[in-house]
Amino acid sequence: MKKVTAFVQSSMGLHARPATDFVKCAKSFSSSITVTHDGKTVNGKSILNILSLGVPHGGEVLICADGSDEERAAALLASILSENGE
Repeated sequence: MKKVTAFVQSSMGLHARPATDFVKCAKSFSSSITVTHDGKTVNGKSILNILSLGVPHGGEVLICADGSDEERAAALLASILSENGE
């Protein structure tokens, strides 16, 4: 299992657009993906679950990937959240 911490850089937090990009990317990997924020852990391949976290700008999340492509998945997903995409 690969764990990576990321900070959400979008000025509006983890809203619809970055959450959609994150989930699209997560679904492209065979590894299971979970995201944790403020003690709540959700399935990283579900847009509704990701949005339910309510992560604000600068919010810290823990991304866990478990599977054959976990290293690449965790690194790429962390980079998506760390970009300032609006």
